[in-house]
Parts: sequence; structure tokens; C-alpha cells
Amino acid sequence: MKTANRTTSSIFETASAAETMKLAARMARRLKGGEIILLRGPIGAGKTVFVQGLAKALGMTAQPVSASFNLMREYHGPQARMFHIDLFRLEEKDMANLGIEEILEDETAIIAAEWPDPATDLLPPDRLEIDITLRQGDARKIKLRAAGPRSEALLKL
Repeated sequence: MKTANRTTSSIFETASAAETMKLAARMARRLKGGEIILLRGPIGAGKTVFVQGLAKALGMTAQPVSASFNLMREYHGPQARMFHIDLFRLEEKDMANLGIEEILEDETAIIAAEWPDPATDLLPPDRLEIDITLRQGDARKIKLRAAGPRSEALLKL
């Protein structure tokens, strides 16, 4: 039996932005709605590139861009809706005005949050956490950590 306290992880290496997008696209095939994906890594690591790979695979016509100045952008595809959130400049006290609670109530919405630490207390424990580490050149190490059955299903790439 799987529980929300159990953590499962996988590590991937990508050599380019295109490979990072392909990894995200493989994951997107498993998205049904209601998933929470948290992305961490330094500036330029490829967090937004990963979100672009998700969006493209979900058939969303608009290409996600960094949400740093808008904080949140909503994208629509034929069968999915995704919220791309960037909390880079925010603190935990700022979360009350962002509307994350309302998004969490929508079981059809997919949430992809960059720099998610200010919001982690608001989020359910079943979530996929992605840490992207810069390597030499365009290479990246991408560690996926899932806690709970919904997020663990996303690791079956």
C-alpha cells in the first residue's frame, strides 16, 4: 500500500533544453488533472523549459514564459488547464492574496510552481518535487521526488 508519507525518486540527465522538454512531455502523458509539480533550481536551470515541455505535450497553443513578473499564468489545452506559478519574489505571508487555495480546489487543474517554498505549507503532501541542477554546458541533472500515489504515477516514464 502506498501512503502520502512514502517518498519515491528518480534521477534523469539531460544534455539540452530539447531533452529537458522531452522528459517533461513524457511526464505530461500521465497528467490527468489535480497534480502539483514543484520546480526548484537556480536561475537558468530550465524550470520554465520543463513547464514549456508539459504545455506543448498537453496541446496548449500558448508557450509558457517566465511568470516572475505576473506571478501566475493560466494555459488551456484541449483536455487540460495548467497554472504556471512563479513565487521567486514572494514570501509565505504573501500567499494569502495569490489565490492558490481556489486553484487547489479544482481537481482538473494542473499546477506547475517555480520557486515554490513560500507556498509549501498550503499544498497537499501528494506532490511531485523536481530539483534541477546545472551541469557543464546545457546538461542538467533532474531529480524527481514523489510523495503519494498521484505524484508517484508521474514517475512511471
